[in-house]
Amino acid sequence: MAIDGLEVLADGTIVSPFTRLRRLLDGPPGHQDPIDLTLGEPNETMPAFVADALREAALTLGKYPPVRGSDELRTAIATWLERRYGVELAVDAEREILPCNGSREGLFYACFPAVGRKRVKGRPAVLICNPYYQAYMGAAYATGAEPVFLNATSETGFLPDLDVIADDKALLERTAAFYLCSPANPQGAVASRAYLARALELARRYDFMLFLDECYSEIYSGAPPVGGLEVAADTPERFANIVVFNSLSKRSNLPGLRSGFMAGDARFLAQLFEVRNLIGPQVPGPTQHASARVWADETHVQINREAYARKFDVCDAVLGNRFGYRRPDGGFFLWLDLAQFGNGADAAVTLWKRCGVKVIPGAFLGSDDRRGVNPGSNYVRVALVQRQATIKEALERLVHVAA
Repeated sequence: MAIDGLEVLADGTIVSPFTRLRRLLDGPPGHQDPIDLTLGEPNETMPAFVADALREAALTLGKYPPVRGSDELRTAIATWLERRYGVELAVDAEREILPCNGSREGLFYACFPAVGRKRVKGRPAVLICNPYYQAYMGAAYATGAEPVFLNATSETGFLPDLDVIADDKALLERTAAFYLCSPANPQGAVASRAYLARALELARRYDFMLFLDECYSEIYSGAPPVGGLEVAADTPERFANIVVFNSLSKRSNLPGLRSGFMAGDARFLAQLFEVRNLIGPQVPGPTQHASARVWADETHVQINREAYARKFDVCDAVLGNRFGYRRPDGGFFLWLDLAQFGNGADAAVTLWKRCGVKVIPGAFLGSDDRRGVNPGSNYVRVALVQRQATIKEALERLVHVAA
């Protein structure tokens, strides 16, 4: 029986992973000093100039801000994209960039014109990397599409298997969009240039939109992750059928600023603009001005990246090769296999009750695929957003309980 997406969104059948976790951990912690490693909320120092930049534009609060974003902001984003991924991008700041209130808003609204632009036989499908950011699933249900969960496991390099997808032509013919995250949340896998090129080729062959969530692009261990527009710029079609999403939340430790952008396919972004012009909130004027300043600065980003590198040094030392740990290529999460506790949910309860460490079960971040398999079942996600000493203490407690 098909799930009525609008109904389950409206009646509360689907709740967030954090609501599920609160219900799961209904007792007191087993330690006088509990440590919460669930929410991916950065705690590093935000750029010092942000408050001043917000005040500089205070008078813009008396005007409706432009839905397309200010020239200042779009130019700053275009300049950053070219600095980060190469001047060959030659991004058109007027037509190929659309600011939004954090990437979540953009990821959600983008599904509406994606479903509307393609006529299919039967129910439209939206492909979703599994585990996933919850906005992807919410967008699929809100548009009446079928969310199709593509498991990303250790066997597939923690990214969906594109060969399996390519073999399902019937599915691709009714696919409206493919949500892909690189660096992946929560596994930290980074898609290669060849992988992104293959995904884009499928999007163009079957005329669906490739939505590439790049919110963790600036937190990495080795080489900077390849970007979707970087790959697309080398093709004759340029940015056709691809939109990338990014924000200042992770890059710049500014989750409360709610500032992000969408960039890519100009024709598609024109359609998306009209959707947002009808029902979407504009990015406030002071936020736009401050964001332009933040995108122009790289010093704080490097400091941020170095801070996470030191946290991963702690993980290397405490965890070694336990629980399938390996230093991820990008992002700031650990994806730990705690099947020895039974499953990820059992592990979360045990860690909370025995040592006061709060982690989120991997199954809460994913869904059953068509075979009834949830790839997160045996895992927990650990967010490395606390200070080094706190992370060390939490991981040492975990290792002790697991011993």
